[in-house]
Amino acid sequence: MFTIFGDKVSGNCLKVKWVADHLGLAYCWVDVDVVKGEAKAPAFLARFPMGQVPAVEFADGRCLAQSNALMLHLAEGSALIRADSFARAEMLQWLFWEQYSHEPAIAVRRFQKYYLGKPDSEIDPALTRKGRAALDQMEQHLATHTWFAGQGLSCADIGLVAYTRVAHEGGFDLAEWPAVQAWVARVERALGLIT
Repeated sequence: MFTIFGDKVSGNCLKVKWVADHLGLAYCWVDVDVVKGEAKAPAFLARFPMGQVPAVEFADGRCLAQSNALMLHLAEGSALIRADSFARAEMLQWLFWEQYSHEPAIAVRRFQKYYLGKPDSEIDPALTRKGRAALDQMEQHLATHTWFAGQGLSCADIGLVAYTRVAHEGGFDLAEWPAVQAWVARVERALGLIT
């Protein structure tokens, strides 16, 4: 049994939860409200110095943070991590891209628009441009692939779906990217998020 500290409005937190749920791992969830600054509280920082969620404390007392590191650790030895070395590298490629080119645009714009309630005129237009470019890149890949790395659901799909499925909350209408929209539904079905 391990404990996930997270905020359920955060795609980064949910992707760790979804990996654990998909693999049937036993865990306890502890809500941490990042908007209220709970991840910066002294007691939290003493355990998780990065001051971010998701974060996990394992039964032996070891602690680990960062969503993609957590997903990969929890999924070790499962079908969510490709056995073939090239497919595994492809999965990692998409996970690195997600944190560098996807999440900083789509998730940040969503947070500002949906949670902070900022009008579009107060949101950096570069976020829209970068978010659309990320969705274009995904659409291009998914035009010829069913999944992001090899055959079947992998950590790459879970990592990318977390904020893509709520991109509309940031002003991105997925109807403009039909292959992405169809892939989101596939991943949601595979994770049991929809039936």
